[in-house]
Amino acid sequence: MATIAIAKKHSLSHKKAKEAAQKVAEDLNERFGLAYTWHGDCIDFTRPGLTGQLHVLRDEVRLDCKLGFLLGAIKPAI
Repeated sequence: MATIAIAKKHSLSHKKAKEAAQKVAEDLNERFGLAYTWHGDCIDFTRPGLTGQLHVLRDEVRLDCKLGFLLGAIKPAI
């Protein structure tokens, strides 16, 4: 199973960072059908062939994804 891990520093307040993460989750849901749920400061998301988490930290957001077989084949393009 292929994985993707991305971390990005931010200078937002924790509340603003969570609001931005919520907007990203809504956009991903609308565009790609990713279902998501919040668990504290983390968004778990899933769709066929992909699972992942978006962690909202004090000064960083981190995205960790696991790609299924078919999506793993296009990992370089993602």
